Amino acid sequence: MLRLIVTLLLAAVAADGCGVPTYLPNARIVNGADAEPYSWPWQVSMQYQIPGGFQHTCGGSLITSRWVLTAAHCIHSKHSYRIVLGEHDRSVEEGAEQYIPIHKEDIFVHARWNNDCVQCGYDIALMKLSRDAELNDKVQLGCLPPVERLLTNGHQCYGTGWGTIYTNGPQALVLQQAVLPVVDHAHCTQPDWWGSFIDESLLCAGGFGQDCCNSDSGGPLNCQAADGRWYIEGITSFGTAKCNTLKKPTVFARVTLFNDWIDEIIANN
Repeated sequence: MLRLIVTLLLAAVAADGCGVPTYLPNARIVNGADAEPYSWPWQVSMQYQIPGGFQHTCGGSLITSRWVLTAAHCIHSKHSYRIVLGEHDRSVEEGAEQYIPIHKEDIFVHARWNNDCVQCGYDIALMKLSRDAELNDKVQLGCLPPVERLLTNGHQCYGTGWGTIYTNGPQALVLQQAVLPVVDHAHCTQPDWWGSFIDESLLCAGGFGQDCCNSDSGGPLNCQAADGRWYIEGITSFGTAKCNTLKKPTVFARVTLFNDWIDEIIANN
């Protein structure tokens, strides 16, 4: 019964309270650009504690006022984490930030994730916030896509994050966005693309000169549907060692395959 309630709650959120930013994203198709401030209000910065402060390591998405969706490979048991909501420019305090610690026992990595086989999939994790996020015009919920949703080849989505701005370069200070067209399985597995390395459970997007890069991991692949809402279709998983390599799109965990797992974790915790 509890799981049914959670499913209905998430469905209600998707129907009315997510995926429509107060501040609209810009529509420039470029090799990465500064995002409009707070135009991806479910985007979070996942940070781990270092001497004297915290270091950004991955992205994530706020999917309820208490839960963040990210990538399994972002989680390391030795680290203590916090989530920053309402972040835009990491170099300054802008006033919208919410800093929320994560207790280690409230991090849930998919049981089938294998660090030694990233191409095997299951690169997904949930983090329960130690307190509720305060939702406002700058911090909002991302929508989970319905299980039956199918993206067509070439559908234009956006990857977002504070990852490195070029291979081996510095992390971005201002939230970046890049248009990443979906590359369907038939194209992504062609020999001059990723080939048979890509399982059907994975989702490819990009590969045309703009992609996600290091430290974008865990962040959302945002895709707009006919209803005008943005849906978190993918969780940034991996790419090539050299960012923005032609015909080597960013690879994402396909969120629609994990709706039941997400429901179960939230219902039981």
